[in-house]
Amino acid sequence: MPTSTTRRRFLTAAALGAAAGSGVLTTPTAHAAAPGTGARPSRVPLTREEHRAVVIGSGFGGGVSALRLAQAGVPVTVLERGRRWITGPNVDTYATVSHPDRRLLWYGTTPEAVRPVQRLLGRPLDLDPYVGLVEPVLGDSLLALCAAGVGGGSLVYQGMTLQPSREVFETWLPGELDYGLLDREYYPRVARMLDVSTAPDELLATPTYRATRIFRDRAERRGFPVEKVPQPVDWNYPLAETRGEMRPAYTSGDTLFGVNNGGKHTVDLTYLAQAEATGRCQVLTQHQVTSVARGTGGRWTVHVDRIDDAGRVLEQRIITTKALVMAAGSMNTTRLLVRAAALGDIPGLPGEVGQGFGTNGDRIYLWSDLLEDFGPRQGSPIAYIAKTWDDPRTASTTCQFSLPPLYGVDTRSTLVLAMAVSPDRGRWTYSGLTDTVNMHFPVAGDRAVGLLAAQRVQAMAGGLGTIAEFNLAENITVHPLGGACMGPVTDPYGRVHDQPGLYVLDGALIPGTTGACNPSMTIAAVAEHALDTIVAQDVGTTV
Repeated sequence: MPTSTTRRRFLTAAALGAAAGSGVLTTPTAHAAAPGTGARPSRVPLTREEHRAVVIGSGFGGGVSALRLAQAGVPVTVLERGRRWITGPNVDTYATVSHPDRRLLWYGTTPEAVRPVQRLLGRPLDLDPYVGLVEPVLGDSLLALCAAGVGGGSLVYQGMTLQPSREVFETWLPGELDYGLLDREYYPRVARMLDVSTAPDELLATPTYRATRIFRDRAERRGFPVEKVPQPVDWNYPLAETRGEMRPAYTSGDTLFGVNNGGKHTVDLTYLAQAEATGRCQVLTQHQVTSVARGTGGRWTVHVDRIDDAGRVLEQRIITTKALVMAAGSMNTTRLLVRAAALGDIPGLPGEVGQGFGTNGDRIYLWSDLLEDFGPRQGSPIAYIAKTWDDPRTASTTCQFSLPPLYGVDTRSTLVLAMAVSPDRGRWTYSGLTDTVNMHFPVAGDRAVGLLAAQRVQAMAGGLGTIAEFNLAENITVHPLGGACMGPVTDPYGRVHDQPGLYVLDGALIPGTTGACNPSMTIAAVAEHALDTIVAQDVGTTV
């Protein structure tokens, strides 16, 4: 780790060098080391460049930002730390739960963070360094998972495109957001972009979707409102699997970590593909952002490590830009901003950066039943949800998602996810001793909502069904939210207060919950709303 003085000298040189002209400056030099996480040679080339607008991250917020800015005539550079994952049909792009290997894990993952994931999956994991798909991050009382790759979280989410009700939304989400406007314009826009639809009955009637039907029937029998959930899926793909025209992926439940056969309308194939088609958007893969800073002349400085498949640094790049969009996901956007605030790299950042962090009330259960045959192969993705939204203060959504085949054994079990509104929040702090940003969550955080969610899941399972909660040893979230929240940190359009040209447009904006729904649709809708205003008001000034 370089000394603080060395680091300051590097940042100052970066800002001065990159501000020397317009267009792209490429000035190769050599440098020993700079802040970052990858293993690095003793000397790697250093280049300095200037770009009009930079987006860090390529998930829902980053994809929306890239497309709408490019359509407005703004050249956009998207920095993505992961790789592109090209799907099939019949390819072996993604690792599966049945056969996990190094493609599953991001190279910086610590063994301590892997152990809870191994317990969750019931499988040992390959720790050979690789720019894999999922990064588990272990903090105080919480394990959080985030994605790496072009398309971000859309690569691994189960595809639920779920909109909260007005009552739940207005109870829990920032008051700066107009639900009526989002409902009329922006939620429908996202649904069109992702081309969502519900699973056809023809598919759900097949043998591998028996667990799906059992969940639907049990929930309805016990009085829970059940409905199909829209998904960004071309259903011809799983239907083709049922006819033996493709290898099983959807129909075997192997969609937790990417769908090898394709047919899923992920951000890389929708928003980013359209952005690249404009000719004004470039996506730079395996570009790991290590720090951000306020430069000179109203510009922003971004430190980037270009890495190989094992995370080794091949090149260091210093990019300056007029407009910087933070869209690296709640955890990574927050980590970058908390570090920048602690080191004084962005003077005057709101003091609330790092606060308002939550789990979206995620609770994961194993539902077992000795008298019920869920089947050794269980189709996916999620088809039905059971909503308990009558009281917005205790709202939750419950869904069955398939247990991938494990060792070829019929465990007579399936998985259930509950997403419950929760008031509990954590925070991120910076440690100067280790130069790390650390996640803290209350020991008893989400326990009250977890107890209520467990009661609801047990009611659905019935008297002969048993549930085991994975969250008991430590809280687990696959939907981390907050850290740079709308209101205390940004305005309704993601503009960071008193920081012209700096935007947050991802899950970090939203304090802890998206109203008993998975976050993807709300993140995208909020970003769409923000970009309409940014394009109208900021292009030509701060962008």
